Amino acid sequence: MQTYINHELETSLEGQKSRDLVMSSLKALVRLNRKLTVENLWLYVLACLMNGPTYAYDVRRRIRKMFGFNPSTITLYTVIYKLSKEGLVRVAREQPKTYEITEEGKKTLEEAVKFVERNINKIKEIMSNSTEGK
Repeated sequence: MQTYINHELETSLEGQKSRDLVMSSLKALVRLNRKLTVENLWLYVLACLMNGPTYAYDVRRRIRKMFGFNPSTITLYTVIYKLSKEGLVRVAREQPKTYEITEEGKKTLEEAVKFVERNINKIKEIMSNSTEGK
């Protein structure tokens, strides 16, 4: 009887460890999602403006359609304001206020994409090397 109880406890504890591990993984993925989307919204704004000038609300719609997330309006306007101050976007027309990406914005986006690709490739290489040794 005691053996049965010990086995059930061990099984239950293993299940809890699995659930804890899954929850930790989910938390890490949620953090990654936030870091790669909202916290780097400028990348998505510039990418959307590569399709041509548009107004801020349409940038939000494009992000939702192309990338599958919906930044808050105030966050989006703040990012566009900062990009404008940095010279990466400019007002193409005042009424209605329409934004376009600048040449500097295109260069910056290109460099950012190269940076992300380079680091993703390094991670993939590490993962590939670690599975080859097993």
